[in-house]
Amino acid sequence: MSYVMPEDFVTKMIDAGEAKVFMATRDTLIRAFMAGAILALAAAFAVTVTVQTGQAIVGALLFPVGFSLLYLLGFDLLTGVFTLVPLALIDKRKGVTVRGMLRNWGLVFTGNFAGALVVAVMMAVIFTYAFSVPPNEIGERIGSIGEGRTVGYADHGAAGMLTLFLRAVLCNWMVSTGVVAAMMSTSVSGKVIAMWMPILLFFYMGFEHSIVNMYLFPSGLMLGGDFSIGDYLVWNEIPTVLGNLVGGLAFVGLTLYATHARTAATRRPADAAPVAPAPAAAPREPETLSMS
Repeated sequence: MSYVMPEDFVTKMIDAGEAKVFMATRDTLIRAFMAGAILALAAAFAVTVTVQTGQAIVGALLFPVGFSLLYLLGFDLLTGVFTLVPLALIDKRKGVTVRGMLRNWGLVFTGNFAGALVVAVMMAVIFTYAFSVPPNEIGERIGSIGEGRTVGYADHGAAGMLTLFLRAVLCNWMVSTGVVAAMMSTSVSGKVIAMWMPILLFFYMGFEHSIVNMYLFPSGLMLGGDFSIGDYLVWNEIPTVLGNLVGGLAFVGLTLYATHARTAATRRPADAAPVAPAPAAAPREPETLSMS
């Protein structure tokens, strides 16, 4: 795979963040909607595989297919713009403002949620034959996921909230690493391989991804999960969004920017001998022209 050096792909990260700030509202919403829908389908696929095989690792191995597809199609996730867009602001790109950044985040959040919710309704209809029968085994699993990852945290109070927040931080550390990893290669195969590894890690470890949860929790409510919309917002979605912001920006965006876009001066060893200035060239004697 054609490898792109860090100083080059970090420039691409800043350029991408700048482009997203100035993208038209229509395009931002469409790309965010499709990203949320594709990731939701991937989550439904991973849960289905896990239930049918009884092996969580199989579902985790296959989940990154959705992330890879949406990235290659040029769609946007909130977790990605959390990492990329602030870099354009920090780099003082012309016309990039805090207001423009927040506008982008708001539009992407809205589009992601709409896409994930549409898929949640479709899959709930499929799992219940249009709500005419109880949910099948896969639907029951989705309901239990929503219950365990809302009231399950609430049962532990502040300790549960801290655990939820840290799982969200770690999630976007890995997801944003996947976004950046795709910029390390100029080939499709290289991009997919680089993305696959951190996405597999986050999903198998059960970290909290705000867009995946936009599918799992509304779907869980429709499929009989014993939790409320308030439980979902307070004990999952809001802390997860905040944790995703911290994880992607602090551990991926800012670290790469600081060390590759704003690299500090190179240090010399303390005992290194000073470099002597080059000796001045001796003046040349004027040439004597002889006439014959």
